[in-house]
Amino acid sequence: MASTSNTPEILSRLSASAEHAIATLRGLGVDHAEVSVGVGNELEVGVRKDEPELVKEAQSSGLSVRVMRSERVATSSTTDLSKDAVEAFLKTVVEMAEISEPDPMASPPPPEELADGNALPELDLFDPQTDGIDAKRALELAQAGERAAFAADERITTSEGASFSRSSGHGVLATTGGFVGTRYGTYQSLVVQAVADDEGGKKRNGVYWTGGRFFSDLEAPDAVGAEAARRAVRTLGASKMDTGQYPIVFDKDAARAIVGLVASCILGDAVYRKRSYLASCMGESVAASGVTIVDDPLVARGPGSRRFDGEGRAVAPIKVIEDGVLRSFLLDTYSARKLELSPTGSASGGGGIPHSSVSNFYLLAGDTKPQGLLEGIETGLYVSRMMGFGFDPVTGTFSRGAEGFLIENGALTRPVGEITISRNLGELLQGIDLIADDLEHRTSTASPSFRVDHMTVAGS
Repeated sequence: MASTSNTPEILSRLSASAEHAIATLRGLGVDHAEVSVGVGNELEVGVRKDEPELVKEAQSSGLSVRVMRSERVATSSTTDLSKDAVEAFLKTVVEMAEISEPDPMASPPPPEELADGNALPELDLFDPQTDGIDAKRALELAQAGERAAFAADERITTSEGASFSRSSGHGVLATTGGFVGTRYGTYQSLVVQAVADDEGGKKRNGVYWTGGRFFSDLEAPDAVGAEAARRAVRTLGASKMDTGQYPIVFDKDAARAIVGLVASCILGDAVYRKRSYLASCMGESVAASGVTIVDDPLVARGPGSRRFDGEGRAVAPIKVIEDGVLRSFLLDTYSARKLELSPTGSASGGGGIPHSSVSNFYLLAGDTKPQGLLEGIETGLYVSRMMGFGFDPVTGTFSRGAEGFLIENGALTRPVGEITISRNLGELLQGIDLIADDLEHRTSTASPSFRVDHMTVAGS
């Protein structure tokens, strides 16, 4: 797989486009402007029962801009990067700003608060091999994964398909405040979905995937397919369990969904609009004492890593919850002003409407092996998957469909399905009493497996 990327050349071209746009906007008399220009390359393939179902490849380019004049703001974007077209486009955006409503809160960060574009961290986010994976190779990878699922167990009767995708991107953010920063990254993933037939005509799906910034970090297709098959087969015969309150163990995939709910409650927009039950809890205990949740944009090869934020601020790890205490929200400049707090370098949307976002948001791992989470549980539930969207961020009310396995005397026994688990999220976090050591940074929001002292299970 040969590389088709020339990062220095691409970034040089994009930087020239961004700097030309900034110079044009200065000439148009704006008070402030942010310009983001980027290019991307994507490939996605899919197979089902060994036959290709999808081959889609696309290249993209675009320039987006936010301009301010007399506290009036306008944003827009274009895909035509020729100089004449950009100049005409920028003139129109400035005219849009002149007729918008003023918003004094939308003023930019002071120049002295911006990062040094010449001293940005190197985070190892770009694999020069990624763009060299062509459609033929991608189809072979997907087919190998699906074939492995069928070969792993004769009870796998069909497939919901297998897919491989890869993407790469280069970009530049420039501002009239003097910041110019470059960004570049790749990502690829392989997904296999195996299906086993159960009694009563039910289908049991098993899904497994691997992904990462670097192709060499992916698991082998044979391993991905075999695990998808194992996950499908192990749920055969799943049935409800008795309604009641039980200790709950969330495996790392299900646990990630819980951590994602926390993320939605500490973003600046949700906080200042009072759309989060955590809005008034700064400095208070909001989780068990052993719970520390971090947002870290500087994880090497992290899927959510970034060299700077969407406004050109420097970035650093943030302890959002430390030993159970809420220590920080994630704030862009606008939400920080609304809350009369300091920005945290958590802005996204450069060249558009800034908003706060997570980078690599995760629960810090413990030192217990995953199997150790089951010890001491006489009767409980191991949750491997959750369904639905039963969460109210204003109250913390949480209720979702789940499936997994019954825990009896410290061991997993029969598969469980068609149940609902519920508890207020704040109480759930306070109930975490043991955290495993199996954290993986496959996704920007991540978690190790963990145990909760009890939740309500609605079953039979």
